[in-house]
Amino acid sequence: MPPMNDPTGRALALLSLLQTHRFWSGEELSERLEVSQRTLRRDIDRLRLLGYRVDATPGVAGGYRLAAGSHLPPLLLDDDEAVAIALGLRSTATTAIEGMGDTSARALAKIEQVLPDRLRRRVGALHASVTPLQWGGAAREPVDAQALALLAQACRDTEQVRFDYTRRDGDEASRLVEPHHLVSAGTRWYLVAWDVRRDGWRTFRVDRLADARLAGVRFQARRIPGGDPADFVRQSIGAAPQPHQVSAVLSLPVDEAREAVRWTGATVEPIRGKPTHSRVTFQARSLDWLTGAVAMAALAADLELLPAEDQTSPDDLATVQVHLATLTQRLAVAGDSL
Repeated sequence: MPPMNDPTGRALALLSLLQTHRFWSGEELSERLEVSQRTLRRDIDRLRLLGYRVDATPGVAGGYRLAAGSHLPPLLLDDDEAVAIALGLRSTATTAIEGMGDTSARALAKIEQVLPDRLRRRVGALHASVTPLQWGGAAREPVDAQALALLAQACRDTEQVRFDYTRRDGDEASRLVEPHHLVSAGTRWYLVAWDVRRDGWRTFRVDRLADARLAGVRFQARRIPGGDPADFVRQSIGAAPQPHQVSAVLSLPVDEAREAVRWTGATVEPIRGKPTHSRVTFQARSLDWLTGAVAMAALAADLELLPAEDQTSPDDLATVQVHLATLTQRLAVAGDSL
């Protein structure tokens, strides 16, 4: 931390604390910076002159919070933060967030211009080593970036949110929720929240909600069932009725099989008398996704599709078999050309 008798260094230290966007009491900031309340107020005024909007709350429980200003002043980023932002911007070039592709490209160009060579090389190496997995045929449902930002803010600040929501069956209703977490699943975003009026946990597709706004009411955060938002969304998606289904035997014990197919939302059951194998049932909204899930599971262990008499949807089995045969032929041709 810079010397606290240096006004410039102290202002930078104060800005670094405020940029966490949490609420800081005046006493906390004074202790951190080792200055008096009077000196702290002068440093706050100095930041305001530089273009940073710092909101102040008076009183015994008063304090300070960095608010959004009329323009974007300089940010203080360490090496890891700069790399993370650059990687995130590269990823959003293919995002499902509406209007963010071109915006991300412009922002990335500005950031990479000022990155030191060593950080630019780190970003390039990391980006080259990561390939996003996107299934062909998967629909993109663009998400409003402002709504996503508002929901993220509400999750962080434990503030209730109101929005209009359209369910799968087309029914529309107004919702009041306590937002817990945002989860990205493929090309879709989901909000995990406590539905105040229905008195229970719910998962909402962000592309189906409209007119999201803060309700102005804080809440005491609850513990999500199971403790893992991603698992909660996975189970919620798996519980929704899917039009296509196929079952297979995977040569892995139940626990290992669940880990191998956890991203697909498939259900895994033990097979009596065969502890080293598991029955896996894949469900999906499209046959392309169903085929892809089966193919990826087959990379984890030996997989055998169950015969038609053991399938809930024999027609889906026939289609998946044809798609897998075509995929195998294409891979063989690709292998011969290498």
